[in-house]
Amino acid sequence: MNQETLLTIMTVFVGITAISFAGQALAAMRLAKTAGEIKKSLDAFLPKAETTLASAEKTLNDSREQISGVTRRANEVLDMTKTQLTRVDSFIEEATGRARVQMDKVEGLLDDATGRARVQMDKVEGLLDDTISRVQGTVASVHTTVNKPIREINGVAAGVRTAVAHLLKGSPANVAQVTSDEEMFI
Repeated sequence: MNQETLLTIMTVFVGITAISFAGQALAAMRLAKTAGEIKKSLDAFLPKAETTLASAEKTLNDSREQISGVTRRANEVLDMTKTQLTRVDSFIEEATGRARVQMDKVEGLLDDATGRARVQMDKVEGLLDDTISRVQGTVASVHTTVNKPIREINGVAAGVRTAVAHLLKGSPANVAQVTSDEEMFI
């Protein structure tokens, strides 16, 4: 091979290498621009996420206060019911020795007290069920609101990591490596 042919071949390969470097520089600039856009998106998202978390925390604190209030009221109702049942029991014991007519009055009073106690217990149970379902709804809402954007951010970050790893890895050194990589891909 003569000098002129060798010089031409080397010039072509140097040109190809320069084009390759220019392409890599262009890809690095686009990657930097994309990373900047992602950072802007994250900077815009973080205050919203913090606001949502603060709102969720306030809601949970309010729910705790409501639950403690409901529990306190339920205990008062249960204490009142227990007191009334104790009164009814003592009245029944006193009335046992009395005539059958008095017994009918006691049964009416007992039915009335039992009905009231049942109504109060049903109200307390309904109130507790409603409060628990609201707390569960709040927790589910917070979970969905916070976890969805985090999963999206993780996906974008994984893509950026893969792109950077690929760019840093560079092109394979020989034809055998390229062929092997293509066969593995297929």
